[in-house]
Amino acid sequence: MFTKFETRSNRVKGLSFHPKRPWILASLHNGAIQLWDYRMGTLIDRFEEHDGPVRGVHFHNTQPLFCSGGDDYKIKVWNHKLRRCLFTLLGHLDYIRTVQFHHEQPWIVSASDDQTLRIWNWQSRSCISVLTGHNHYVMSAQFQPNRDDLVVSASLDQTLRVWDVTGLKKQKSNTTEILNVNINQELFGGNDVIVKLILEGHEKGVNWASFHPSHPLIVSGSDDRSIRIWKMDDARGFEIEQLRGHVNNVSCVQYFKDYIISNSEDRSIRVWDVKQRSAIHTFRRDSDRFWVLAVHPEKNLIAAGHDTGTVVFKLERERPAMTIVGNQLFWVRDRQLRSYDFDTRNEELLLQLRRNAYPPVTLSYCASEKMPLFYYDYDGGTFELYQIPKSGINPDDVKKGFYTSAVFFSRNKFAALDKNRQVVLRNTKNDILKVLPAIGTADFLFPAANGQVLARSDDKVSLFDITQKKVIGECSASKVKYAVWHHTPDGTARVALLSKYNITIANRKLKMICSLHENSRIKSATFDENGILMYSTLNHLKYCLPTGDTGTIRTLENPVYLVRAVGDTIHFLDREGRLDSMTINSTEYRFKSALAQEQYKEVMRIVKKTTIHGQALVAYLQQKNFPEVAM
Repeated sequence: MFTKFETRSNRVKGLSFHPKRPWILASLHNGAIQLWDYRMGTLIDRFEEHDGPVRGVHFHNTQPLFCSGGDDYKIKVWNHKLRRCLFTLLGHLDYIRTVQFHHEQPWIVSASDDQTLRIWNWQSRSCISVLTGHNHYVMSAQFQPNRDDLVVSASLDQTLRVWDVTGLKKQKSNTTEILNVNINQELFGGNDVIVKLILEGHEKGVNWASFHPSHPLIVSGSDDRSIRIWKMDDARGFEIEQLRGHVNNVSCVQYFKDYIISNSEDRSIRVWDVKQRSAIHTFRRDSDRFWVLAVHPEKNLIAAGHDTGTVVFKLERERPAMTIVGNQLFWVRDRQLRSYDFDTRNEELLLQLRRNAYPPVTLSYCASEKMPLFYYDYDGGTFELYQIPKSGINPDDVKKGFYTSAVFFSRNKFAALDKNRQVVLRNTKNDILKVLPAIGTADFLFPAANGQVLARSDDKVSLFDITQKKVIGECSASKVKYAVWHHTPDGTARVALLSKYNITIANRKLKMICSLHENSRIKSATFDENGILMYSTLNHLKYCLPTGDTGTIRTLENPVYLVRAVGDTIHFLDREGRLDSMTINSTEYRFKSALAQEQYKEVMRIVKKTTIHGQALVAYLQQKNFPEVAM
């Protein structure tokens, strides 16, 4: 679980991600609705018109709207651009548990303690159907994603109901008929919606039910502490799986990719692999009960609401495991090893990885033996060593070991850290060659020059020579996550040590050249052919000169993972692991680099041939004691 954002507030009962912007709505037990920017970690707005707890909230997928439902029996439709409530829908006779917009129709479905569901037309501001049949509180209701015709509801009467709402689309739009429909709904429940399925099996009340995004499946969570999976066809629905592990009421359950996510009043969130029929991960909080989950419709994000706030997190890293060897990029996408040759522009699928709970964290590649080495950080740490098959993509043999990191340090040898932090040297047959003592308090290894590795401790990184069995260089850098090398034909080298908010640049002997600090999370970095560091944050692409000068190249809509920079072209991997490139304007940093190296002819050429100008440039030249260039 990789926490991206966390709030402290009153108990959170409802959550909804905005489909496009980095926003999340949280409805609270104290009656407030909060709008947060989870990327920047800031509260954008607060809406307070409900009287009592607000249990349900939902963003519209295209309009600047959201709806909310609370214990005041009211459904409110808000415009977040106008920052106000547009109107209130009245009709429920008890607490409203959930509300949801339809993805295409102008409908809202609501679930209530008055034992009914209601479907509303938010354009005509009227109730178009009352769905009766449950004989206890209706705890949740949800439209089927990507289809028009089904709703699933969960109730404390221990049942789930699947409703066919196809008839609602056939309603005519004249006023008299709408009036007759509304009277019919209030008195008799109406006949435009029919019960397609009643799913029975839970031994206590059902708190939540969710459709699978693409398959005819439903998952439900109950006070009987179980999670059940149901399959539907045209005529019937039946239970196909039961998942147990929670030790208190299951309050919410959602599908997420190939997994099921559940949370509970037992203060835990569990991730279930349906194929393994078991919980593969459990995340606990000591003092907070979890109440609600939300899954982002497009991104790899999940939100959970608990007694004292909200947490937004990822199940797995989005940064692909990758490495560059010569002019070839090797990286993992969709559990497949791929390569790309920058000279021939040829992309190739090399290998299908074995199914693991998480994708690999690091990739080290032995080009001579065609052997990739993957490191996974679950279950205390594991490496897997593959041989690229001569034909096909399925490996014949996979060598494995339980270590806290693993990297190649020579042509056919790699180093791994065991549980006691000793350095274990192995060959490509996975035989142990030698065991070296721990490198101080080092807990992770990064690649370095041939015969060397970088060893990370809490507050520094050490350059360890395998042959000499000693540390030959050190650099102060706290909690380093990644190391990026730049090698030149003349044998000089630089390394950038990336932490969460800091970058330290050092030479090949690990003597520090410069360092920088960012307020936004640093995602990746790469050197260009001149040794200038390009790095990406959550929102920006930036550069850093060897002098320590930094600047912004462009704004980014989404985080990217840089792999190569040549001239004005940046190659990067996106969040889905797709390789892409962008063209940048390199004038500013080329100008500053030429100035730092006292290449005055190049400076004047850049000034005369480009549009670089302005007060900021003049101030920079004055600051660097070049008034004659400024003039």
